[in-house]
Amino acid sequence: MTETEGAERLRDLTDRYGKLDGADLLRPMLETEFPGRIALVSSFGAEAAVLLQIAAEIDRHLPVIFLDTGKLFGETLRYRDQLVKRLGLTDLRVIRPVAAEVEAADPEGVLWDSDPNGCCGVRKVEPLRRALAGFDAWISGRKRFHGALRTFLPVIELSGTKIKINPLARWSKLRIEEEFARHGLPRHPLEADGFLSIGCLPCTGRVAPGADHRAGRWAGREKTECGIHL
Repeated sequence: MTETEGAERLRDLTDRYGKLDGADLLRPMLETEFPGRIALVSSFGAEAAVLLQIAAEIDRHLPVIFLDTGKLFGETLRYRDQLVKRLGLTDLRVIRPVAAEVEAADPEGVLWDSDPNGCCGVRKVEPLRRALAGFDAWISGRKRFHGALRTFLPVIELSGTKIKINPLARWSKLRIEEEFARHGLPRHPLEADGFLSIGCLPCTGRVAPGADHRAGRWAGREKTECGIHL
């Protein structure tokens, strides 16, 4: 799909589905618009269980892409396995960066300190680009209440030549909490220790009470996104 075709497709989808969210938006994307050509990208972070629950109720065979950067918390890996088993997800795709590319860009393993954008590029952006090559659309769990670049997040957008669906974009923190309670979903084990947005270990910190939801990500830097959504 070219960028022009993508823009036309985006307009059409927005006209038909732009007022929907949650399962009401996700179901037609999976069953009608992109059957077999859409994947869900999940960090298995603090809020990930809600979107995974919705997706599993519609189609537990949906491809779920998980980027294992080699710098993740062990708690995240165990939480991933717990949710996959609980929700009955059958197509988890663990994507890792190419070892030779990591060795060339980050031989000491500390690129995150001197060049966090470069670290995210080799460990997340490029691996995801390859993982999505066979899909026409993908799903993210971003939400407007996360703030910064996400404040005006649309529910459907164009990412390069692919359609990106954000079913929870309009959902509030309260709505997310209600869904956790309604389904009895397990929480990420680090959340109780003050980690509200959880990525790679070196670039994730605790969030002070009342601080921005993503304040613990790349704290002290201007960086607010890993790059896969830019």
